[in-house]
Amino acid sequence: MMPASPIHAVHDEMGARFTDFSGWTMPLHYTGVIDEHTAVRSSAGVFDVSHLGRFEVAGPGAVDLVRGQLCNDITKIEPGRAQYTMALNDSGGVEDDIIVWWLEPDRLWVMPNGTNSDEILERFRSDAPAGVAVTDIRPSTTLLAIQGPDAPGVVESVVGEAPRRFRVLETRFGDRGGWTAGTGYTGERGAEICVPTAAAAALWRALLAAGATPCGLGSRDTLRLEMGYPLWGQDLDEATTPLEAGLGWVVAWEHDFVGRSALEAQRDHLTKELVAFTTEGRAIPRRGYTVTTSTGSGAVTSGNFSPTLQHGIGLAYISPPPAEDDLIHVEIRGTQVPARRSDLPFLDR
Repeated sequence: MMPASPIHAVHDEMGARFTDFSGWTMPLHYTGVIDEHTAVRSSAGVFDVSHLGRFEVAGPGAVDLVRGQLCNDITKIEPGRAQYTMALNDSGGVEDDIIVWWLEPDRLWVMPNGTNSDEILERFRSDAPAGVAVTDIRPSTTLLAIQGPDAPGVVESVVGEAPRRFRVLETRFGDRGGWTAGTGYTGERGAEICVPTAAAAALWRALLAAGATPCGLGSRDTLRLEMGYPLWGQDLDEATTPLEAGLGWVVAWEHDFVGRSALEAQRDHLTKELVAFTTEGRAIPRRGYTVTTSTGSGAVTSGNFSPTLQHGIGLAYISPPPAEDDLIHVEIRGTQVPARRSDLPFLDR
């Protein structure tokens, strides 16, 4: 049996439709993907994202461990902040993209994707020096994400304070302590709240009572794609580097990290590139569809109909990397559909 959210019964009572996500049974939607997508863009929605990994790295040397394992440099920020980063392999491929919450000087939370949580946890444990404890906190906590223009007000009314973007705060819900960060995966204002599981169901209901709409992971995917945020396993994987994904800004060259030598060798010699594109109307580019240019080809990694923009949007790796003005075509149901290259994000928030 697949693991499920600690508050699965609450979602079931509310009529959620469930799906297999990263090996977990999680809510796909309640009233529908479009309704929930619109709620996040216009007001506030709350997602159960307890499938995401989370483990604590604590003790003298914790910062050095995080710094050496991940390609961004945690020392570019400070306690009370969060950072987007990646765990690479020796070839520079992305084993996972990760958010780190830096809680206290020698205490950090590392948050990998649910699919890769066990592998990243073990990677840290195997390299942890004496005195640094790496502790899995996913079994004892629940993680909820509140997103949308009204989300800060919802968060403040429920836990007392809403953090600014990429800030981390210690907060309380009732008699339970927890941590809240100004992070998310939708491009909207908002926060992610991590609390002991015993408080999770009451927190979920309190967020709904404060005005948030319950949302499933179906709308989370359309929301992240409108922002051009990559999904590991589709837009990122072990055979793809952050440079090929157009995420070179995540790489801090001033420190040593796993995969650095491979990235240095690749810096000026990319053989493929992640390209964002749009299609007109309801011509929807789906994952796996063939993409061609005048000089190369590839396949869609993420694609869908944008509920906000009302046309198709997609991401595709193309080899060799196309020129900026190169024509793009996507094969959709046997027809070569013209596509226009786009900057990211698709949706300017």
